[in-house]
Amino acid sequence: MQDNATEVTAAGIARLAGVGRAAVSNWRRRHADFPKPVGGTEASPSFALAEVEAWLRHQGKLAEVPLRERVWQQLAGHPEGPAAALAHVGCVLLLIHDRPTVWLEVGAGSDERLAALLPAALEQVTVPRFGRVQAERGVHAEVSAEPSSAVNRPVTVNTPDVVSGGSAAPRTLNTPNEPNTPNAPRTPHLPNAPSVPAALAVPLPTGPELLPSVPLLRGAAELAAELGARQTFEFLLGRHLDANSRQFTPTPTELARLMADLAGPTRTVLDPACGTGALLRALDTRPGMEFHAQDSAPELAVLTALRLALHGRATVRAAVGDSLRADAFPRLRADTVLCHPPFNERNWGHDELAYDPRWEYGFPARAESELAWVQHALARLRDGGTAVLLMPPATASRRSGRRIRADLLRRGALRAVVALPVGAAPPYNIPLHLWVLRRPEKAPGRPEVLLADAGQFAGEGRGGPDWQAVRDVVLDTWWAHDRDGTLPERPGLARSVPVIELLDDDVDLAPARHLPPPAAADGAEQLAAVRECLDETLRLTTGLTPSPATTERPVRWPLTTVGELARGSALVMRAGGNGGHARVPVLTDHDVLAGTGPSGTLPETDEEAVLTEAGDVVVPVLGGGSVVRVVDGASVGAVLGRNLVLLRPDPAALDPWFLAGFLRGTANNRQASSYASTATRLDVRRLQLPRLPLDEQRRYGARFRALDEFERALRHAGRLGDQLVRGMYDGLTDGTVPPG
Repeated sequence: MQDNATEVTAAGIARLAGVGRAAVSNWRRRHADFPKPVGGTEASPSFALAEVEAWLRHQGKLAEVPLRERVWQQLAGHPEGPAAALAHVGCVLLLIHDRPTVWLEVGAGSDERLAALLPAALEQVTVPRFGRVQAERGVHAEVSAEPSSAVNRPVTVNTPDVVSGGSAAPRTLNTPNEPNTPNAPRTPHLPNAPSVPAALAVPLPTGPELLPSVPLLRGAAELAAELGARQTFEFLLGRHLDANSRQFTPTPTELARLMADLAGPTRTVLDPACGTGALLRALDTRPGMEFHAQDSAPELAVLTALRLALHGRATVRAAVGDSLRADAFPRLRADTVLCHPPFNERNWGHDELAYDPRWEYGFPARAESELAWVQHALARLRDGGTAVLLMPPATASRRSGRRIRADLLRRGALRAVVALPVGAAPPYNIPLHLWVLRRPEKAPGRPEVLLADAGQFAGEGRGGPDWQAVRDVVLDTWWAHDRDGTLPERPGLARSVPVIELLDDDVDLAPARHLPPPAAADGAEQLAAVRECLDETLRLTTGLTPSPATTERPVRWPLTTVGELARGSALVMRAGGNGGHARVPVLTDHDVLAGTGPSGTLPETDEEAVLTEAGDVVVPVLGGGSVVRVVDGASVGAVLGRNLVLLRPDPAALDPWFLAGFLRGTANNRQASSYASTATRLDVRRLQLPRLPLDEQRRYGARFRALDEFERALRHAGRLGDQLVRGMYDGLTDGTVPPG
């Protein structure tokens, strides 16, 4: 049964039918029987999903909505909002994952029966996985984890400590609260009242609350039968995060893995600003592990708790609240703390927390919220426990924090500062730092701090860094330093610095200011190699230069469009996805424009990715440039990224180089583009090319391919020239290259 309350926007209709937004607008104008809006605004109306699906099928524009898309549209248009709907789905998927036979039993029969029986069934899995705590304000009390026999009885939780299970109306998910973003203000402190985490983390909805979600829950269960419960939740969560990307500050998967590896094996872990749970998911889970997570955004706390429960068998304790103002785990002594705190936050509780016992190393200044998070992490560690925090680079050198940095060094709490390459995490234009801390067990004898700089491994453009090189350098240097207490100097990369050298007036911990430059011999040899490679590339470029063109009269060919070729099965047209497996390289629109290899990442989901094959033609749809790429070499097998369209020609009908060459025509791109106030978008279906026999196509294709080789050689020569110029400037200014 379709849920008539589920609404879908024009963008959702376009996704369902596989067309552009303009086509949906045309349907609304031309067809009097097109479904009328049922919600939204005049500028952005919403429509009943069931009516839209029926109309599309009646018009022959839709044979069947894919199950993934139907479930997503039901979730996105849920009357209680997608976050509440996703929480309901997560609870049911956990039931399917842990007790599939119970789901089969309660799912049989009518929707009303399912909604009535489901709360008690959910309690059987959520209480053992999350625990349950009941308390009055200011009084903590553990409650047995045995499930109740009640069917519709909600379990309420209100605790100043662990808020990890129970029930609440889904409206608690919609409580206004700031997401975990670098500049988002925290919940204001209430004077003369205890600081208590707000609401609970995992709701147990009642039967009436579940009834509107039943069609969605049945669809999610059907999808779980195809993909698995965990994969289904990851797919839906990835779509939700992508649709609301401006509200969240993600921790990239590769960075999360690096932070987890720096922390090492662990049993009890805390993330006090958990966001979407990327750091905790990066850990290798083992039986007996305990995850503790807290976030000020109720939505994130709920979804992260469910995500972690589906990820493995570790015990999950999740809480809602600002960890600095309303710490949910004051008695916790964890083995490990992983944290990506909000940056540059002035309203972090400076006025209220002046006498907080966590400030063992000094009271942080108003502008030093990051040092408050550092001390919060140390306060929640057992003696000898390790914390790894992602920090803005200014924290290592601001004068307002020098006294706290000095005390962290003197007492042996700060063990390493690692400078990451530009592009490692948001904000992508800043080289962020990793701080590795350890709660001191005893005063160190001759303490040294590891300072490492992986900045040289930044990728080109916005493609991201060379993560394998970053991992190799950072982990090798940290493990050696941690094992021996010191590290042989590695010029330009890492050095173990005696604490006494850093305790000056500034206590500046920026690695680049304390590392020796790379060896001069290596620099000279590298410049010579670059010069030799540039000479060879320039000779190759000269040989590839096109011969002078003769003037001919314009030819008037019969034309066709990409859309017509797709309808006639001469080519297959696919759009880039919103997720995929994180280990597969992603070909981004920036890679296509820059002519580089796959370098991007997408949110880690189990959504079916579009993989490139040799001979595919890839077209960027944003930016207004006439750039097209034929897939070959390292690009084969990459995931197709956002804002890209893939054209896979039938080799018996179309030559790929002929197709790519004619799609690059300036006039062709101009007539197929639409213009908004801030961007240009290409409608690939409207791009034109001539109808020519296959032999004639191949003649043109050979010429287009030669032009592509010439263009690549020019780009390579440009990059080598830039590298040589930069190296010469550096060599002349540091004295390693003589002026004559």
